[in-house]
Amino acid sequence: MKKERFIKKFTKAVQEGNAAVFAGAGTSVDAGFVDWKKLVEPFADEIDLDIEKETDLVELTQYYINKKRNRGSVNQEIINQFSSQYAETEVMNLLTRLPISTYWTTNYDKVIENGLKNNNRRGDIKRKTDDLAISIRDSDAIVYKMHGDVDSPNDAVISKDDYERYSEKNSLFVTALRGDLVSKTFLFVGFSFEDPNLESILGKVNILLGDNKREHYCIQKQVLEKEFKTAEEYAYAKIKQDLKIKDLLRYGIDTVLVDDYSELPKLILKIEEEYLKNTIFISGSISDYNENWSEEKVNQFCYNLSRSLVSKNYKIISGFGLGIDSSVINGALDEIYKTKYRHVSEHLGLFPFPQNDNGKKSLKERWTENREQMISESGVCIFLFGNKLVDGKVEIASGMMEEFQIAKAKEKIIIPIASTGFAAKEIFDEMKESGDYSYLNDYWNDLENEEDVIKVFNIINEIIEGVR
Repeated sequence: MKKERFIKKFTKAVQEGNAAVFAGAGTSVDAGFVDWKKLVEPFADEIDLDIEKETDLVELTQYYINKKRNRGSVNQEIINQFSSQYAETEVMNLLTRLPISTYWTTNYDKVIENGLKNNNRRGDIKRKTDDLAISIRDSDAIVYKMHGDVDSPNDAVISKDDYERYSEKNSLFVTALRGDLVSKTFLFVGFSFEDPNLESILGKVNILLGDNKREHYCIQKQVLEKEFKTAEEYAYAKIKQDLKIKDLLRYGIDTVLVDDYSELPKLILKIEEEYLKNTIFISGSISDYNENWSEEKVNQFCYNLSRSLVSKNYKIISGFGLGIDSSVINGALDEIYKTKYRHVSEHLGLFPFPQNDNGKKSLKERWTENREQMISESGVCIFLFGNKLVDGKVEIASGMMEEFQIAKAKEKIIIPIASTGFAAKEIFDEMKESGDYSYLNDYWNDLENEEDVIKVFNIINEIIEGVR
């Protein structure tokens, strides 16, 4: 599957709340953890086997346990290799920043948990079957650690015995994963698809659903000729990878190939960028009205614009801008109550500005933080009006100008409605003069002169669709 198509389709699953992630060992390597082969290499050495010649690592671990007559050394090795409590990776920090509520992993480490914490999200961690019967209040995501956790190494799934008993001992995990594979769109990352548990579950879902499977995605590294000593070795590896890709289609899994795993963060950032294009921050304030923009006209303009945007399934973010906040909020709410089943949080985000310092930071610093957060959670920033009264004199709204600078630094899609005047016009002039905003090239004249709210809405919608 082409990367661009994958980005759009998985983003849609994220927007609809149906996305899930399955993280394999490859997502933890950057945290300094070993992969499965490196984990069991000491076991192979001790029983006089060559790790480079072994393909069934589950069987190898079982041989080692058989020889030792216990798994104490295996448990200790898991603790030694995965006990870091603070390990994190860029890939997982980005994946847990997305509004995804379901994460599955075969990893023993705490990289997913740390990613959630880093993004101020609370995880409900399912390490063993008993955990499935309880829920963590106010959790943002569920993390299923289907092969156990470093804190309970004796329960970790690693040997042939563990796999053979899995369906009986961990039947609820199997049931939960089957259900998610049926109802959610998975992204498999850092996963080799050599795990017998997952293969068995995928096979049973495939039999049950036939041609009615959900579409899932996996990201894999493409085999490259430079990585092989001979052309024959490369050709063989290429044939095998192509066959594996076609085989995964039996389970509804489309493969996205990258030349190097270092591309992963950029790919995930593109998903986030696409997702955020559906969220619009409306920056605006007005204290002084004029003949062209009366208070009544301003209120009606903001109300109709907000309502039109929500009708097209955009989410509005507002910081309670002076003079426009109630109209923006009311327009959004009226549309939400009428057509969106009263799902307010899905279509409206409110970030009121703090009114007092907190003893650690000044009020100005806290306002800047509020602006940073609003704009970080948006993909599009619309600027309207922008004036304030200072000692009875009309001035350009400095807060709006700061929001523009933040949006510019974060490379957001910026749409200044210059026809509303004041700060919006100054922002428009700076952007037009810079020559850096080619996505507005067909709209400069309309943005500067159009005052009809329906036409303005259509312009905004066209601009956003044009950059998707």
